[in-house]
Amino acid sequence: MSSAPSLSRRLAAELFGTFIFVLVGAGSALGAASLAKADTGSLLLVAAFANGLGLAMAVSLTLKVSGGALNPAVAVGLWVGRKLKTKDAVLYIVAELVGAIGAGAALVASFPSALGNGVNWGAPTLSGLISSTQGIVIEALLTFVLVMAVYGTAVDPRAPQIGGLGIGLALLADVLVAGNLTGAAANPARAFGPMLAGGFYPSYWYIYLIGPIVGAVFAGLVYHYLVESPS
Repeated sequence: MSSAPSLSRRLAAELFGTFIFVLVGAGSALGAASLAKADTGSLLLVAAFANGLGLAMAVSLTLKVSGGALNPAVAVGLWVGRKLKTKDAVLYIVAELVGAIGAGAALVASFPSALGNGVNWGAPTLSGLISSTQGIVIEALLTFVLVMAVYGTAVDPRAPQIGGLGIGLALLADVLVAGNLTGAAANPARAFGPMLAGGFYPSYWYIYLIGPIVGAVFAGLVYHYLVESPS
């Protein structure tokens, strides 16, 4: 009978899984920037599928090692739902942030600055159509959907064995809903990794911390107390 992965292995999985996801998700913005004549709808589809499929792949790679959180908000949601110990949750968050910053740095080092600077190195941005408060609410709602998908397709023992597909599809849907409004990060690491590596420091940065954490907390509470089997 195989033993559970050690904490160091789980942290390594979270770091490299987040690196892969952010590299693909943020990198898609740089790739799309090279499509000079692409319309807004096409760019949104590129972002949605790149982020959704990138997350599905990264979660599937790490699911059996660390649980495939790859998101500080998801780590908080799992902690609220009593699926992750406090110490582990804190270390998961650190590993995820390091992985995201590493991915952002890899993009800065390998892509032309003319492309990267034009799209803030793949960091999410707030549309001028909405206020910061609306941005927080939207990010909270998107993260609620994402964390519910994590619980329902990966954490719950009754979940279908589909790897990270359900989680990736949830993020894909999130980006289609609000990618043009907030960037649909639903993940502080996905937001702050490219921001820090690319030197992009928007005044509304806190949206991508408060919104996802609030949404994740509500999702963890709802699933744990209302959906999950009492056993």
